[in-house]
Amino acid sequence: MPNAQSGFFEWVFFFVKTYGSLFLQGAATTLLIALTGTIVGFIIGLGVGYVRAMPCEREDGKVRYYVLKLVRTILGVYIEIFRSTPMIVQSMVIFYGMASVFHINLPHLLAGFVIVSINTGAYLSEIVRGGIQSVDPGQQEAALAIGMTYGQSMLNVVLPQAIRNILPALGNEFVINIKDTSVLNVISVTELFFVSKSAAGTYFKYFEVFFITSCVYFVMTFTVTRLLRWLEKKMDGPDNYAIHGSQSVPDVELIGRGGERID
Repeated sequence: MPNAQSGFFEWVFFFVKTYGSLFLQGAATTLLIALTGTIVGFIIGLGVGYVRAMPCEREDGKVRYYVLKLVRTILGVYIEIFRSTPMIVQSMVIFYGMASVFHINLPHLLAGFVIVSINTGAYLSEIVRGGIQSVDPGQQEAALAIGMTYGQSMLNVVLPQAIRNILPALGNEFVINIKDTSVLNVISVTELFFVSKSAAGTYFKYFEVFFITSCVYFVMTFTVTRLLRWLEKKMDGPDNYAIHGSQSVPDVELIGRGGERID
């Protein structure tokens, strides 16, 4: 073990050698919580955003109108509460509130999944609603005109385009969750920050330990960001689209995304 006269890099090497496996386990837990929370939160957001984007007219029937208004109000309260309070406060309220009020002692890791998922769902619901509204209304009208129901038009026409439109925001939410899982240390979830705090407190070397921690967070977020950008490009498809057998229709001029003519 380094002594009091040891330099910065000696301590960094010591912590990497001694706590390296724990840092990796903490990073794996962080990624697991962030990924699961983002996926479940997206499902929640998709459902909430879909309901909030549904048309609500009195002409559709009074019962449906008032039921939908009530559901929207409840969902609106959920969104406002979870978007207006910090996740660290939500963690304390949900984890300790479940134990003291409902006598339900959630495992720490499960509590982390629940907290991140519910918090992410509140943010993604508004993102999904915005994505739905970004799709040209004429496309849904055309789908309804050919005999599709409202649900079929949303599922087959609107939502696929909306999801593609919100993909950058969805990826950004995943990156934010990787960093925000650090607040779960207040309920003793053994993610990366919790492991780092324990190692730093043992030797009172906070700068050296959290320098390593920051590097690990950077590697995780940088890698995830690059993978998401690659996925976006794959979903965009090629820059130019050629039609097979275009020689048979010489009068048709094909224009690529960049504005150039495709021969």
